[in-house]
Amino acid sequence: MLKSFFGGVHPPGFKTSTKNKNIRPAALPKKIILPLSQHTGSSAEPVVSPGDYVEAGAVIAKATGFISSNIHSSVSGKVLAIEPAAHPVLGKCRAIIIEPELQQKRLDSIKDCADSGFDPGKLNPADILDAVSSAGIVGMGGAAFPAHVKLSPPKNKKIDTLIINAAECEPYLTCDHRLLLERPIDIINGIKILANVLGVKKCIVGIEDNKCDSAEVIRNASILKSDIKVVPLHTKYPQGSEKQLIDAMLDKEVPSGGLPFDAGVVVHNVATALAIYEAVALNKPLYERVVTVSGDCIKDPANLLVKIGTPASELAAECGGFIKKPKKIIFGGPMMGVAQPSEDAPVIKGTSGILFLSKDIAGEYNEGVCIRCGACVRACPMYLEPTTIYYAAKKARFDIVNDLCALDCIECGACSFDCPARLELSGIIKYAKAMIKK
Repeated sequence: MLKSFFGGVHPPGFKTSTKNKNIRPAALPKKIILPLSQHTGSSAEPVVSPGDYVEAGAVIAKATGFISSNIHSSVSGKVLAIEPAAHPVLGKCRAIIIEPELQQKRLDSIKDCADSGFDPGKLNPADILDAVSSAGIVGMGGAAFPAHVKLSPPKNKKIDTLIINAAECEPYLTCDHRLLLERPIDIINGIKILANVLGVKKCIVGIEDNKCDSAEVIRNASILKSDIKVVPLHTKYPQGSEKQLIDAMLDKEVPSGGLPFDAGVVVHNVATALAIYEAVALNKPLYERVVTVSGDCIKDPANLLVKIGTPASELAAECGGFIKKPKKIIFGGPMMGVAQPSEDAPVIKGTSGILFLSKDIAGEYNEGVCIRCGACVRACPMYLEPTTIYYAAKKARFDIVNDLCALDCIECGACSFDCPARLELSGIIKYAKAMIKK
């Protein structure tokens, strides 16, 4: 039987335009913009200056604490400036701007293939953590939490299960699906590396049942690894949320205010597992990633291997330009992604997709009146009462909002999607959470 969870919604998939398209490298951009904050935690500190020459893979900014991440140059070229620039989440952020040279060079230490005797199970866990930290790897599903921190659970938390999140429940996005189809052996090796450093034997890959081809490929790739199990999931949003995955696959509940650690689980995105394999086996830092570029405005939607720091405008041109004028540009998926004021924002480590949507898809709506239908309550995967929180927040009664457990909201947008009155439930609850924390 397919695994699932309480609540959720079923938005249209919009995946057909890219799900059967192989990953292809994007052209070298004219300019690279590398924000110093591409991760949860403190910003990295530059170790280069304007005028310096850098090679692809070189460290250009170092982590400034345990919860931070190194940043590497994605191209070889000249550092033009270190100044505030567009950021897809923060709006603006200090960034290192690089002009790529025509003949690209990369660090000699980066390998093209793993050594013939590479065995993930025999690696030293401390060496794995050092490699992951040095490579600047973060969660690539969108949260961008430094991976070395996630792989260092508190000593009092017993981890018994590793879940690999391959649900990809957001509409339009197919980059993880293509990675599963095109890089299965490397992903399996990445999973084995993760299992090694965590000291777990139980490894589960969760894949929604609208991606049966990728589930079969991964199942075949892991056929000799009995400790890696592929579990089919019901296609439903937000199936890819950590807490919902744990609920669906293990029938465990992460406590209110808690983390997956508290349920004995670590969850990593499939792209993160691949990046960790490349860091450990190939000595390759995280300076490029696969991004789905799609939407009804794009002439030729694609899955592209993109240099981190590439502006959205260059990826739109890479895909043939526009056939309609975009009404909205979104980094990520349409449910939890972030709308952009312009095409200047660059790809960062957590960017899984860039969507260019016309007014036909991303039209504006006027809020109506709540009719107490309960659709938002049925849709909420966290068992909250969105309209009650919404009206309390509107009255600035954040004491009530806090009592209603608004901080447990995962900001998935399912309530807003299902609301017939088009109330801005998710946005107001996000605002209320910020006010409670303040």
